[in-house]
Amino acid sequence: MFMVIAMRVLLKPLFDAELPSGFEDILKAKLSGREVRTGVEVEVELLGKPLKFRVLLAEPSPLRIGSGVNLEIVGGALEVLDMEFDDPVEGVLPFGKGFVVMFPRRVLILNQNGQKIYSDEFGELNSVNVSEDVVVVVHDRSKIRIVKP
Repeated sequence: MFMVIAMRVLLKPLFDAELPSGFEDILKAKLSGREVRTGVEVEVELLGKPLKFRVLLAEPSPLRIGSGVNLEIVGGALEVLDMEFDDPVEGVLPFGKGFVVMFPRRVLILNQNGQKIYSDEFGELNSVNVSEDVVVVVHDRSKIRIVKP
């Protein structure tokens, strides 16, 4: 099974102004063809004025903006990331560098921005344990895998 993650970009305005409804479409047109990366600033010119945005998430990173990209603008301190997977999620464990999503036979390690750090499938997934910066996967009854992202 493959995990399908839509191409998306979350942008945070670096200026104080109320953005009108539908501004995402205007911004997407202005950024079309440009490559963006998580954590960088992008600037577009609108009506002769430069507008700066921080790229909170580019999935995948780097990502070229095109018609298939879902562009969202977030404001304030609130950040919400929704993720959907093909397999049922059996549990989530937070750790120092992100969190571990557990599936029936697979482990997915994501960073704080929801970007994939590590993923693997096992014949039998017995348990997953975490510390500050280490993930230990117990699998196939008598094996462990130590992951240090």
